[in-house]
Amino acid sequence: MVETETTAWALVWQSRNRVDGITRHFIRRNCVPVLFKTRKEARDFNREYYGYIKGRQDLRAEPHGWKMPLPIKVTIKVEQRR
Repeated sequence: MVETETTAWALVWQSRNRVDGITRHFIRRNCVPVLFKTRKEARDFNREYYGYIKGRQDLRAEPHGWKMPLPIKVTIKVEQRR
């Protein structure tokens, strides 16, 4: 069995509201989590695509409860299975 393990950075979407409670999931493009080599790349992407959330009190308040996505370090493990 071949195994490979590496680390990368990803963005986690966050929202908190009365209807859904706390919601968290990876930011995805074409059903695949968007991964970055560095934290800076993740933060720059976050600022470019989701920076508008900071200035939108209507989206941050109920009923949406959006928060800025959070850059987190992830470990990616690839295994070959039979």
